[in-house]
Amino acid sequence: MAAMKKGGWMLVMVLIGLFSLMIWKKSQKPGDNDRTIKDSPGQVITAEPRGPAESGERERLNRKAGSLIYSKHARCRMGCRHISEDEVVDILRNGTINYGKSDMRGSPDPKYAIEGDTKDGQKVRIIFANSPRGIVVVTVIDLENEWKCNCK
Repeated sequence: MAAMKKGGWMLVMVLIGLFSLMIWKKSQKPGDNDRTIKDSPGQVITAEPRGPAESGERERLNRKAGSLIYSKHARCRMGCRHISEDEVVDILRNGTINYGKSDMRGSPDPKYAIEGDTKDGQKVRIIFANSPRGIVVVTVIDLENEWKCNCK
């Protein structure tokens, strides 16, 4: 009878352990276990590929890109927020990647949220996207001020 109680408790403990593991797995966010390499100015940033959009290659953001492609939306936001092309390039090269706001495995193009201060002291986040054509400036965000803007 004592052996039955001992075996029953073992079964209960195993079930509790499995249940806890299932809850923990469900609480994990996508990308929580991904390896990323910490960035520094001028470094190529890499991340493990996720999803069918990539064919086993690592994504890369070349921070020393010679020319950038500006979306219409980015140009409009830059105008509203008084941010120059030189400041965008400076943030690309010297800013810090905000991994929480980045989508490095986005499909079709990975997106990197890079933050920093402009020459005139604005705290900005700029979204850059890898593209077969080059680095695309998707949008420019002022983190401290709300600007009136009619961008679509």
